[in-house]
Amino acid sequence: MSRLRHAGTMDAVLLLVPSDPLRPRRPDPHFAPEAEAARSAGAAVALVDHDLLAAGGDPARAVAGVRGPGRAVYRGWMLASDRYAALAGALADRGVEVWTTPRDYRRAHELPGWYPALAGLTPASVWTSDAGREAFDEARHALGPGPAVLRDHVKSAKHHWHEAAFVPELADGERAWRVATRLRELRDTDFTGGFVLRRFEPFIGPELRTWWVGGRCALVGAHPDTPTAVPAGEDLDLAGLGRALSVLDLPFVTVDLARHRDGGWRVVELGDGQVSDRPATVAPEELVGTLLPTMGRAALRERS
Repeated sequence: MSRLRHAGTMDAVLLLVPSDPLRPRRPDPHFAPEAEAARSAGAAVALVDHDLLAAGGDPARAVAGVRGPGRAVYRGWMLASDRYAALAGALADRGVEVWTTPRDYRRAHELPGWYPALAGLTPASVWTSDAGREAFDEARHALGPGPAVLRDHVKSAKHHWHEAAFVPELADGERAWRVATRLRELRDTDFTGGFVLRRFEPFIGPELRTWWVGGRCALVGAHPDTPTAVPAGEDLDLAGLGRALSVLDLPFVTVDLARHRDGGWRVVELGDGQVSDRPATVAPEELVGTLLPTMGRAALRERS
């Protein structure tokens, strides 16, 4: 792997990872392997206080250990879009530029940001901008009768499938609203934006997680929920998916896909790559080995 420093004002490629809540001077154990891989590649690694950021605390304190100048990518636990923006602002004050802007993070992290570009490749979806019954019923009628999967703008409660995720029949307003109410309760303070109703489609087998760095597919592997199960994807049209993603022009994302019962592949989810989990069966060197050099090349192109 190439060394990841180059001449210029923005001269360092920097990996940010959460600190261990119990040992703040060390990386969170979940992300320590990626931190070690980045150091071995010659990149700088810095720790941020994720818990302080996520709780709405002072972002300047959360990044007190970060030194600039440089261009940074975060690999850590999920942050709400406004907290990511706070992180980016605090880093900018220290001379560090985030590769994924707050605007791009929100477009990748929240379904309304990415859905229009992928509408033909993913289940039909409608959403609300709040958690009210009136808006929910309007969305329910807009999608039309039939089964649906419910989530908020960021996440579902899929582990509570029958009580908070699956709506057997949208025409049954009372039952649909009970599912929505339970989702709202379970997501609690993490509930984001409003409700999203997605047309239920029958998928078979485990999901694939694809990693897209700088507009190209860098890795295809298991989904973290099924780390040892990688479905055969020789018929997956990565070129077609890439053309759809090019409309979004996002620097680092994951796209999860599942096989439809009819045999085709469908997009289940797009997420910001910074907060997408890496299954244990994908080596940290694989991810870091494509991510950080791409960042460095992008920075050189922008400054040439």
